[in-house]
Amino acid sequence: MRAFKACMDQIAPEALRRVSRQTFVGATAMLEPDPVVLERLQSQPEFELALWQYLDVIVNDGKIAAGRAALERLRAQFDAVEEAFGVDRYVIAAIWGVETNYGTEPGPFSVIRSTATLACSGRRQAYFRDQFLAALEILERGYVAADRFRGSWSGAFGGGQFMPTTFLNYAVDFDGHGRPDILDDVSDVLASIANVLRANGWSANAPCAIEVALQADFDYALVLDRRPITEWIQSGVRPLAADASIDQRQLAHLSLPAGYRGPAFLLLPNFGVVKQYNPAYAYALAVCQLAGRLRGDAGISKPWPRDERVLSSAERTELQSLLRSNGFDPGPSDGMLGPRTSAAIVAFEKKANLVPDGFASGALLERLRHP
Repeated sequence: MRAFKACMDQIAPEALRRVSRQTFVGATAMLEPDPVVLERLQSQPEFELALWQYLDVIVNDGKIAAGRAALERLRAQFDAVEEAFGVDRYVIAAIWGVETNYGTEPGPFSVIRSTATLACSGRRQAYFRDQFLAALEILERGYVAADRFRGSWSGAFGGGQFMPTTFLNYAVDFDGHGRPDILDDVSDVLASIANVLRANGWSANAPCAIEVALQADFDYALVLDRRPITEWIQSGVRPLAADASIDQRQLAHLSLPAGYRGPAFLLLPNFGVVKQYNPAYAYALAVCQLAGRLRGDAGISKPWPRDERVLSSAERTELQSLLRSNGFDPGPSDGMLGPRTSAAIVAFEKKANLVPDGFASGALLERLRHP
């Protein structure tokens, strides 16, 4: 508690340049760190569950039915937002569904307490300091009443689960009531989600991920490439759903998130836009899949390799360290498996005469442990 108070004292000068003393003191006088928030930081489902387990939770019959009902019930609002922002209504609905189950589960945590806790403990303290200061500004401007300023453990709030800086930068007063209201005004929620996507480069009338099949002799050495869809097709990649609206000149990455035994996807530029909303691969794929199901598309056709064991955070860190000791650069040994780690895995698999699919499997870890 003493360290937390010292942290608040350190933040105070900058806070008082942005908000009144009354706002700052009122928000922090009795403030204590939240230990549950730090526990949640260490167990985020996007990183701890196997991808197929995460999708089971996010893209299910109940979520699909509720989303289709919301799209029908709020047809006029979706029409207006889609026309104003040029963003597909199904991806807007999918983000709303993933974030708060269409506004029904906004979260019980104090945004001020959560962001203050994370500003003073754990990783990414500078990021959360910005969020804490932005949360104070939201109180100062009267956008949200202090007793209703609640959301997720990370400080995201409202129907679209906006971080405080995102709210200040992108929240929209779509129906002209005088202030953006992402707690109670569904038009503002939908428009604000659309505004984030548009600002980050959303391409109208384009999907974000396409399931594909790979021909038997496919060259897996291409797995990290980014090339036009037409070239992927020439290389033996076959989209499983014909869609005449897809511009085959679009650049796409080939992704095998569960290795060569699982489904394969072409990730289009809109996939990267969804990742600007939340950078987790699992999150973006879930949004894209839920959007497709709300539109009426079929689900993923190729079964997931459910016998695969998801690596723990410690094992992912060990895998990165072992790659480095074998002469392959995976980036920081932090347990976060980004593009550099995937590239290092592919390089190792090529050298070891394994299928170079870039998948961090338990078998790969054992091979690195016992060369």
